[in-house]
Amino acid sequence: MEPGTEPASDPVAQIAPRPEQGTARNLRIGLSGKLLFLTILFVMVAEVLIYVPSIANFRLNWLNDRLAAAHTAALVLDAAPSGMVPESLAKQILKSIGARGVAMKMGDQRRLLAAADMPSKIDQDIDMRHMSAWRAMIDAFETLLFCMPDDVIRVVGAAPMGGDFLEIVLDEVPLRKAMLTFSVNILLLSLVISGITAMLVFFALHYLLVRPMWRITGNMIAFRADPENPSLIIPKSGRRDEIGTAEEELAAMQRELASMLHQKNRLAALGLAVSKINHDLRNLLASAQLFSDQLSTLPDPKVQRFAPKLMRALERAIAFCQSTLSYGAAQEPPPERKTLEVGPLIEEVHEALGLGLDVPIRWIVAVERDLKVDADHDQLFRVLVNVTRNAVQVLEARGAHDPARDQIRITGRREGSVVVLEVSDTGPGVSEKARAHLFQAFQGSTRAGGTGLGLAISAELVRAHGGEIHLVPGTIGATFRITIPDRAVDLNSRRDERALA
Repeated sequence: MEPGTEPASDPVAQIAPRPEQGTARNLRIGLSGKLLFLTILFVMVAEVLIYVPSIANFRLNWLNDRLAAAHTAALVLDAAPSGMVPESLAKQILKSIGARGVAMKMGDQRRLLAAADMPSKIDQDIDMRHMSAWRAMIDAFETLLFCMPDDVIRVVGAAPMGGDFLEIVLDEVPLRKAMLTFSVNILLLSLVISGITAMLVFFALHYLLVRPMWRITGNMIAFRADPENPSLIIPKSGRRDEIGTAEEELAAMQRELASMLHQKNRLAALGLAVSKINHDLRNLLASAQLFSDQLSTLPDPKVQRFAPKLMRALERAIAFCQSTLSYGAAQEPPPERKTLEVGPLIEEVHEALGLGLDVPIRWIVAVERDLKVDADHDQLFRVLVNVTRNAVQVLEARGAHDPARDQIRITGRREGSVVVLEVSDTGPGVSEKARAHLFQAFQGSTRAGGTGLGLAISAELVRAHGGEIHLVPGTIGATFRITIPDRAVDLNSRRDERALA
């Protein structure tokens, strides 16, 4: 967004489509178009499904009406003495029925009640007494599609006065015309109903689904362009359905992403400042290392005792500063693993923390005899220093100290091919807030004013060894368990070493 411009009220208006995507979006059918097309299609399919049985039922009703009229005419014709019905009256009766002939079978006799212009052949026989629904639909479309102008059909139905059946002979063209008229009427009615239904369904779905999807999509496009702008987080519409749930989840995700990006920008700025500080700090430590070299030449026994430790501490500090300056790789260097004795390593940690006899914190070590671990010396040293320093700071924050109460205990044991180290203290433990982000930088600090970097770095170093570090629940104070597995043994290289030996 350019400086000085007001944010648009519509999220869609805040972002214009990119040039390379404009053509594709113009050619693509939108959700509304697809919805309208599918609505019309489904309504027409429903109308077809209704029309097919309707036209078949209309044909059956039309034929049944002719049979009913023939039924009445048969009663009149049968009641008159033989030959007493004038030919002109018989033709009028047949014309009113729309038939060419009417006959009735009673017992073994088949009597022709009336006839006029009888055809030479019958094209189709229709028995209304045994007509299935499927057969009725097939016959209806045969009449519509394949009827010829001179086709004649014979229709058989129930007979009056206990007769076996009544049959009429009639032309099929009037039936087809009536069916076409019915089809046109039902088509027009279906179009009106389909149009109204399609419009109602379309506008309902457009309001319930399409418009909210436009709103969500527009907000996602706008938020993608400026994810750090909190004003672009989608507001809640108050809906209680799936759309409302999607809006709430999207808003939560956008808030988390904006917070994460803001935090990463702060970390980037902090990293730049730390790099500048480390550059100067490395130079100062290098000067201190030169002075310590001079101290190591003095004959004083105390100086000779502490000078090597001071040299190692300065070397580690310089190496840490150098690692910070080369942090562009954004990861720790891979561990240079070798077999280490755990006891001396823990003693180095004790000395690095400065926990002498004058410090009222009790240091307890319970490690298996001759316990060895397959790890990088400096990296495992950093892990233990970070964890134990947190414990020291928590215990020192209590104020008055009591060695019987304030204790730090380190235990170590081997479980198969895994070495388990536990660092525990008798402090107040880890708060619920800190547990949620325990191993995340600047979020998982276990004390007020802390940054949480120590635990984050420790977790990264332990994972580089293929191990795990986690807080053990249900203990007094805080207990961190560190597991370091041994490296997998390459059998071929082991055989080569033995052969060389």
